[in-house]
Amino acid sequence: MKQLLLGDEAIALGALHAGLSGVYAYPGTPSTEITEYIQSSPLAKERGVHSRWCTNEKTAMEAALGMSYAGKRALVCMKHVGMNVCADAFVNSAITGVKGGLVVLAADDPSMHSSQNEQDSRFYAKFAMIPVFEPSNQQEAYDMMVSAFDMSESLQVPVMLRIVTRLAHSRAAVDVIEPKAENALDPSCDSWVLLPGIARRKYVELLDKQSKMVDASDKSIYNKVEGSGKEKMAVIACGIGYNYVKESCGDGVDILKVSQYPLPAEKILAMAESHDTLLVVEDGQPVVEEAVRVIIGDKAAIKGRLTGDLPRTGELTPDCVAKSLGITLSEGFAPAKNLAGRPPQLCQGCGHRDVYAALNKVLEEYPDHRIFGDIGCYTLGALPPFKALSSCVDMGASITMAKGAADAGLFPAVAVIGDSTFTHSGMTGLLDAVNDNSNIVVVISDNLTTGMTGGQDSAGTNKFEQICLGLGVEPEHLHVVVPLPKNMEEITRVIKQEIEYNGVSVIIPRRECIQTAARHAREKRKG
Repeated sequence: MKQLLLGDEAIALGALHAGLSGVYAYPGTPSTEITEYIQSSPLAKERGVHSRWCTNEKTAMEAALGMSYAGKRALVCMKHVGMNVCADAFVNSAITGVKGGLVVLAADDPSMHSSQNEQDSRFYAKFAMIPVFEPSNQQEAYDMMVSAFDMSESLQVPVMLRIVTRLAHSRAAVDVIEPKAENALDPSCDSWVLLPGIARRKYVELLDKQSKMVDASDKSIYNKVEGSGKEKMAVIACGIGYNYVKESCGDGVDILKVSQYPLPAEKILAMAESHDTLLVVEDGQPVVEEAVRVIIGDKAAIKGRLTGDLPRTGELTPDCVAKSLGITLSEGFAPAKNLAGRPPQLCQGCGHRDVYAALNKVLEEYPDHRIFGDIGCYTLGALPPFKALSSCVDMGASITMAKGAADAGLFPAVAVIGDSTFTHSGMTGLLDAVNDNSNIVVVISDNLTTGMTGGQDSAGTNKFEQICLGLGVEPEHLHVVVPLPKNMEEITRVIKQEIEYNGVSVIIPRRECIQTAARHAREKRKG
């Protein structure tokens, strides 16, 4: 049976059909649709598959580990920067090992369509010394979920499945199989304790598994050689890059398609011995290009991102791949002229707008002020018409950066953080500020949802006052306001009052995201 699926949906369905018992994730583009698909799946509902959003990627990774240790199959989903958040648990999970299959889905974002950087998650897998699957199309994304879960249980290590934005958000027809049954609960006793003496032994066990991983890659159906073998130049095409090569030159080039790691060293050596030049085509950073240099030595010349034959930054395109292959392109459409730029803006009627309007009004009186921003749709407050933010670095950084600036003597230091980001990784920063009685104002702009990624549940909804009080914020310096133009006088009064207080203040402007409010209204009318 065929189904038309996004890459994300193919992964989700593949996981369900592989016998999934739980998905653990924090929403982040381009990975969000995987968990959403499972949440709405009739099969997942029938089986009681766990699919509630987690507070952050670290808690997701740890919960999935717990399910694996109990013998069941678990999937962890995140965008690439989420790997930074879960890195402690992720790297150590390779040493503890797993019981039920555990797949870590990392969705990378070359060209930074909705991200702060272009980091490549394959580096994390190499660091942890675990296998990686990298699909080149939606069918492989679906098929690889079964392969990844099986390999995870066979080798007793987590397995990464790495995708990029173009694959996550494009559709294709996919052949699907009959769903496998879930694993039975298996709470039999194993040691998951990484005391140094145990960790040293388990680390040796992980090293011993490396040869099996390489052998599996050399024999993998996902790593294949195509072509006559007579061309002077061959291409090592990784994941989605394989499609760009095929689109550019069809069958007119020798190709080693790589979609499973560790790299198939024997196949790469064979290509180097029979060709003068190897072009490495990979979407992301030059992970394979660097590794191939080590594998082949001086047996062949190597071209790719590091040599400038492909762009060093941004995602691949069929055009740039064709150019690297020496193919002359026909002239395309001329770019449009005299079109005004249309940068993204906060929605008209959004409560974040009223928050920035009030902050800008009050802070006009303080020429040395700085507003430290965070990750979310409210980051658009850095752009016109507000131009309010001085920083946006990583999830939760606003509070700790404001604290550090205040420690240096900056006044006033204001942090703006969203509700979901606050529970993701802002609470510990607020605790630091309370413990130091830092002179900062923290604005938790609460729109009752995770707005930037489409309105998923926010972990702290209706709990923020209790959380702040529990962390030690003084009740008289904790305020809740409703961000509406009619309330501007009250909001500006509260902001001014708390700026003048020498200590930690928290202001919570609370109004539902207008997009989720509209959706809830439609749902109510329907039913």
